[in-house]
Amino acid sequence: MRTSARKLVALGAVLPLGLALVACSGGSDGGSGGGGGGGGGAEGDNTLTVWAWDPAFNIYALEEAEKVYQQENPDFTLDIQEVPWEDVQTRLTTLAQSQQTGELPDIFLMQNNAFQKNVLNYPDLFSDLEGSDVDFSEFPESVVAYSTVDDVHYGVPFDNGTAVTALRTDVLEQAGYTVDDFTDITWDEFITLGEDVLAKTGQPLLSGQAGSADLPVMMLQSAGASLFDEEGNPTIVDNEALTAAIDTYQRLVESGVLVEVNTWDEYINTLVNSTVAATVNGVWILGSIQSAEDQAGKWAITNVPSLDGVDGATNYTANGGSSWAISSNADVELAQDFLATTFAGSSEFYDTILPGAGALANWIPASESDVYSEPQEFFGGDAIYSKVVGYAEEVPSNNTGAYYYEGRDAVSVAITNIMNGTDPEAALAEAQSTVEFAMGG
Repeated sequence: MRTSARKLVALGAVLPLGLALVACSGGSDGGSGGGGGGGGGAEGDNTLTVWAWDPAFNIYALEEAEKVYQQENPDFTLDIQEVPWEDVQTRLTTLAQSQQTGELPDIFLMQNNAFQKNVLNYPDLFSDLEGSDVDFSEFPESVVAYSTVDDVHYGVPFDNGTAVTALRTDVLEQAGYTVDDFTDITWDEFITLGEDVLAKTGQPLLSGQAGSADLPVMMLQSAGASLFDEEGNPTIVDNEALTAAIDTYQRLVESGVLVEVNTWDEYINTLVNSTVAATVNGVWILGSIQSAEDQAGKWAITNVPSLDGVDGATNYTANGGSSWAISSNADVELAQDFLATTFAGSSEFYDTILPGAGALANWIPASESDVYSEPQEFFGGDAIYSKVVGYAEEVPSNNTGAYYYEGRDAVSVAITNIMNGTDPEAALAEAQSTVEFAMGG
């Protein structure tokens, strides 16, 4: 996924205007003032502790949010502690099992795909946002859904994981196409176009890491489908959208339109070294693309292809993203007001962190600002940021549940086996059994 250590390193190295659009999160202790875990909830001292990762992205955003909030609350401070995502998850698990909730910070960042898992497994670690001033209608429904459990809101969306198709316009031109030919199309049409581009230019359109289910899972969400039903039971077998996604992925590879590589770094190199002419991924991938300064003006973005013949299919999906959670140990009133005033209420804040760190908002009103509407020369003068926020509003919601990662990993193995000749029905049945075993079934 997008927030792996390798991806954070690759994306975090790029920091001009369109920088690494990477999910970030972190933590802090209340009262301990530094290093390890500590407690939040220092009620009355106007200080909130936060756990988050990535100094150039999430922590920078927190520092700017602190400045905005201090305009009306000059005595307010954030105690920000840098905690890698993997450590955030480990700490939450440990504190839940030991019932030491007093060691929690006030606020911590949570990967979207892990949010429901943690709320369902460790409800005693969270405070909800019901009764706060956060207007959840000002965020895309699909993003809000990640941190909503039983119709109760537990998170404020932050960084944007909306997916885009990014295309090399100079390569398309050689083949007689423009980005418009790749807008609002199906995957069948994409493969047909890709085969023609390959024949005329010698360049495949896509690349991907072998053994990763990222692209098929993005296809799945584009139809509002999931690996689980509303009760959290796995639906890997007899899942029409999943079967179509895996079949589409297989045809992409067999046609030569998609080239598989072994590592994440190799995938990034296919983009910056002009091995391929396009990619379909979360918008954060644009940070890596822009590291190739010689390609400025040669890229454009559009929406993603839809699955052919699948009910609910759309041209919109997502990959990655994160949201802020308030802990059960928090000064809840202060934490709610801070998040509502900044991450859920300040265009000034988002206008600062977009050029400063490439932090693209999920907060829909941010897209109306002049900063979001500025033409981006790297992408042919297109106002890509306001465009992506518009895409985010169209992304279908889907259910991640408590075993999202187990489901994704099992499907990744199934795809690898199918690509190596295993019967698809047998491979998916094995994947479902693997998830059911992980769930204790």
